[in-house]
Amino acid sequence: MDARLNYFASPTAGKALKHLMSAGKAIKDSPLPAATQELVALRVSQINGCAVCIDMHTKDATAAGETSVRLHLVAAWREATVFTEAERAALELAEQGTRIADGAGGVTEEVWAAAAKHYDEEQLTALVVLVSFMNTANRLNVIAQQPAGTYEPGQFH
Repeated sequence: MDARLNYFASPTAGKALKHLMSAGKAIKDSPLPAATQELVALRVSQINGCAVCIDMHTKDATAAGETSVRLHLVAAWREATVFTEAERAALELAEQGTRIADGAGGVTEEVWAAAAKHYDEEQLTALVVLVSFMNTANRLNVIAQQPAGTYEPGQFH
């Protein structure tokens, strides 16, 4: 399978992606826990069907020490007992923030309050930016049908 577009060969995409990658680095360096970042990135990518991002975030999370059990259970996190309350709050916020187009109405006050109970304002800001960032990256990759399976941990960091 070949991608519809080669973003790295496009001068326009190259300019835009340079800034997008800088934004990704800023999020990665934020005070939001790294494990939470990977779980949220993975869940958003699952919802959006972005195979290349699922490939990337499972491999990066594994390289950072995340367990295969937790990674396999992200898709069914509500029924899984392996996530902390804070991670569950972040995953719920990520899902509601991603499903805006589904007519879900965005992030409810209850979900926001649950996240705010576990994360300070800077971490919440990073979480919201991460959800938005992942939705952007997912759309770029899904539209261009970027193939998955060849990512090496840390390749884009």
